[in-house]
Amino acid sequence: LLCRVYDPSKGEILFDNINIKKINIKELRKSIGYVPQSTFLFSDTIKRNIKFGNYNASMTEVKNAAKNACLSKDINAFRNKYETLLGERGVNLSGGQKQRMAIARALIKKPKILILDDSLSAVDTKTEKEILSNINKFSKKITLIIATHRISSAKKCDKILVLENGKVIEFGSHKELIKNKRYYSRAVLKQSS
Repeated sequence: LLCRVYDPSKGEILFDNINIKKINIKELRKSIGYVPQSTFLFSDTIKRNIKFGNYNASMTEVKNAAKNACLSKDINAFRNKYETLLGERGVNLSGGQKQRMAIARALIKKPKILILDDSLSAVDTKTEKEILSNINKFSKKITLIIATHRISSAKKCDKILVLENGKVIEFGSHKELIKNKRYYSRAVLKQSS
């Protein structure tokens, strides 16, 4: 809905208090960084795969995006580093590396809204925590939306929506939802045991 692949059947979506239907679709999409769970990578270099988010990015910006996505060490382990050719759909990368590549691609856009759509599912919790910490350093400038099943990804968010069958069943901060002793609270207990 935010990217206007579909328009809402009722109601409206506001971006900076403007109905998104009134915003040029190209400009709207340029201001959104979307990272899906399964990433499409091109049979091209690592550098060009990251720069797909912003073709005009400098090498410093590419390296910063990779660093913030916790991908630098992995890239530097390859013999050709950023010039390493990826196989079709990134077959020479792990699932976590592919997701972090997509995060770097989104970060290099410098979006106003960053959407992580279950895109941390293939990374370990330590790396996930580091990526979110890196994003939080500049999150004052962006709106971050995380779709996740992991409490560890959601708990530091300002507001959490708990969905069930497409309906919002709970809404609040981590602390507020813990106190409710409903679905979210049970999920926290289940994931911490």
